[in-house]
Order: sequence, then structure tokens, then C-alpha cells
Amino acid sequence: MNNNINLNLYKDFYAVSIYGSLAKAAEYTYTSAPAISKSIKKLESVLNRKLFYRKPSGMELTPHGKELLYYVEKSFNNLLIAERNMLETDNLERGKLVIGMPSNIGSFFLFDKIIDFHNKYPSIEITIITGTTTKLIELLETHQVDFVIDSAPINIELDEGFKIKELAEVNCAFITNKDSKDININSIKDLKDKQLILPIKGTANRKDLDEIFNKYKLNKLNALNLHTSEMIISAVKKNLGIGYVIENLVTNDNNIKVLKIKEKLPTIKIMLIYNEKYLPKAPRKFINTYIDKDINF
Repeated sequence: MNNNINLNLYKDFYAVSIYGSLAKAAEYTYTSAPAISKSIKKLESVLNRKLFYRKPSGMELTPHGKELLYYVEKSFNNLLIAERNMLETDNLERGKLVIGMPSNIGSFFLFDKIIDFHNKYPSIEITIITGTTTKLIELLETHQVDFVIDSAPINIELDEGFKIKELAEVNCAFITNKDSKDININSIKDLKDKQLILPIKGTANRKDLDEIFNKYKLNKLNALNLHTSEMIISAVKKNLGIGYVIENLVTNDNNIKVLKIKEKLPTIKIMLIYNEKYLPKAPRKFINTYIDKDINF
């Protein structure tokens, strides 16, 4: 076992990997470009591996460099978690909370809870990061978010130690403008000749919906495909057609009418993804208070 690991070499390697430039890495580490270059050459000598391609446009990781970055990035993020645990007090007088979740889920499932948590612990810095499931899980595995709340299925292989727990099941619904002539539609078969505003193809809830359409032989629909629930709701409010979203998103919207479709529509399961070994005090408190009090840390 080598007890003489020079952490400064790995710090300089990490900086160059992130910034792709000796000069920018030197600025980040408050040193000089020649000193950073010397560190990289020394680390390459110690590991007997070429870590960067030196190009006019900057420093580019080699395959060995990319492999090393995976471990170094995890190590640095582990140190950040350790530092957070040391700095955060038991009474949450300081600390931070970083949550990863899609915006459509956050708007009805978490925002009220976040506001209440902020009112109780105003010194805790709260950050909400949105993105695709793949991106959010990547941020979770590198400890850049504390936990993720997303919809099932989570078809991504997780690192050892990560857990997934179902939190709730919510309904999807067809919606229309309250002044639309389509407010009395009550069957999915009646959507055949209507202008529909749907999630983009390939998303999980669109796949489930397409299965319903196929079941009732509705294969040629007049559909406008939009990327976010917010865009779908906005289009419906402009009376552009009949939308399809999570029903909770429009529960208190007086400008929207939820259609009472007699056929059973898909539901969406909301999941919590976390790693209890890497949860500082603030996110643990938030989860136990607002998400699931039965999770034992």
C-alpha cells in the first residue's frame, strides 16, 4: 500500500480535466501554468500512463485519463460530503439542501414542502436542479445532488448503495380550456378527430398513452408534441387543443377543465432515489420530515 499519495497531483489533474486548460486550471488552483504542467507530467510518470493529449485547443483526456477522472471526481465529491457533514450543525443553523427532480413533479409534489422547510430553517441554502432522469442520476452518483425525485421507470443501472423507493402514484388526465367546446368529451374514442397536445414520443408517459391509443385503434391522430408539461398546459390555456398531463398539475387551475374519460388512463409512480451513506444532515431531515418518516438513516 502506498502511504505517500500526493493529493496535490490529483487536485491539479482534476482541475485540468474540468477546465481543459493549463491556464484556467492554474487560475483555479492559484498557481502557475508551468507548475500545473509539471504536476501532470509527474502524475503521468507515477502512474505510467498518458493522461492528456496536448492540443492547440487545450488539454484533452486520454482513455486512461477518463478512467482516472471517474475515480478522482468521486473522491473529491466524497470529501465535499464529509466537509458538509462536519460543517452542518444538528440544529441546522447552517448547511445546504440540493434536490434533483423534473420541474413538472416539483411544481405539485415538493414546492410547498420546500417553502415550509425554508421557513423553519432559513439558514439552509436550498438548490433545485432539473433535468432528464439520466442527468439527475449522474449528478446523484457524483454527489452533486443529495437525492432525486423522479417518475418511474428508472431504467438506469445505479451504483452499489443507492436505493429506490416509491412515494406516490398519481393520475394522468386529458385537459382542455374551460371555454372549449370539447369539455363534455367522456371517451378516449372521441379524441379521434380532435387536436391533441401530447408529450413528445419516446417519453415514459407517452409510451403508456400510445399503448392506450393502439388498444382502441387510434393510430392516426392530429397531435402536437411538446417537450414539457408547462408547454402543454400553456397551449391548452390558449385553446389550441386537448392536452395530456399529470392531473395534479392543474387541480387548482380554474382555467382548465379535466375531462372525465371513462376508460382507465395510465398512472405515474413517483420515486425517491438516494444513497443514505452520502446524505448530510439537512437532506436527511427533509426526507424524514416531508418525504418518508419511515426511512431510517
